[in-house]
Amino acid sequence: MSQSRNLTRRPLLPILGTMLLAACTGAAQAASFTMYRDPSCGCCEAWAAHMRQGDRHEVATVDHPDMASVKAQNGVPDDLCSCHTMIADGYVIEGHVPAADVERLLAERPDWVEGLAVAGMPLGSPGMEAGGKVQPYQVIAFGSGRREVFASYP
Repeated sequence: MSQSRNLTRRPLLPILGTMLLAACTGAAQAASFTMYRDPSCGCCEAWAAHMRQGDRHEVATVDHPDMASVKAQNGVPDDLCSCHTMIADGYVIEGHVPAADVERLLAERPDWVEGLAVAGMPLGSPGMEAGGKVQPYQVIAFGSGRREVFASYP
C-alpha cells in the first residue's frame, strides 16, 4: 500500500518544486518602489525609466509639492539631497542612484543602512545623461549616524 502512495506522490514533487521556485522568484521581484518628485522636474522621469529598463522594477510616481518634507520625513541628510526620493522595499533612495546599486542594496541588506544617495544631479548619472558629458560621483550609504561610499563612478 505504501508503494502505491509513493507512486502517486512522485509526479507532485516536480510540480511542487516549480511552484516553490515561482513563489520565491515572485517575492524577489515584488519590492515596492515609490518615487516622490517635484512635478516641475524632468530628470526624475528619466531616472524612473532607467529603473524600469528591461522590466527590472515597477516604479510608482507621486508628484509632491513639498519635497523638503518628504526628505525630512525619510531621514535624508541635508547634504545628500537631490531632486527625487524613492522608497524601495523600506530603503530610502535619494537622487540618481544607478539601478544596479539599488539591486545590490536589496540583495545585501546591510543592517545599519537606511538608504543610498547620490547628492546633487551629476551629469552622466542615470537620468542625467547629457550628450556624453560625465561628472564623477559617489553613491553614499547612510544610516545609524554613519556613512560609507557604496559605489564610485568616474
